[in-house]
Amino acid sequence: MTRSFKDWWNTIPSDLKEKALNGDEANKPLLNQVNFALLHLELEGKHEAKPSHGELRTWLHSGQVGVVRVK
Repeated sequence: MTRSFKDWWNTIPSDLKEKALNGDEANKPLLNQVNFALLHLELEGKHEAKPSHGELRTWLHSGQVGVVRVK
């Protein structure tokens, strides 16, 4: 069973979430913001905190994470 983006995002340290969103908290998260968090988790050696490929794919295809901001 895959986690929802929200379930995974709740496990991310708050300081990293703030840096990733950088004032964009009111909008749906974008893929580049998720990638920012993934990169920092990788650099910190927190491999277990990263989502699976299937989870990422599900979040994108279900619209939980946006690819571009459409106005």
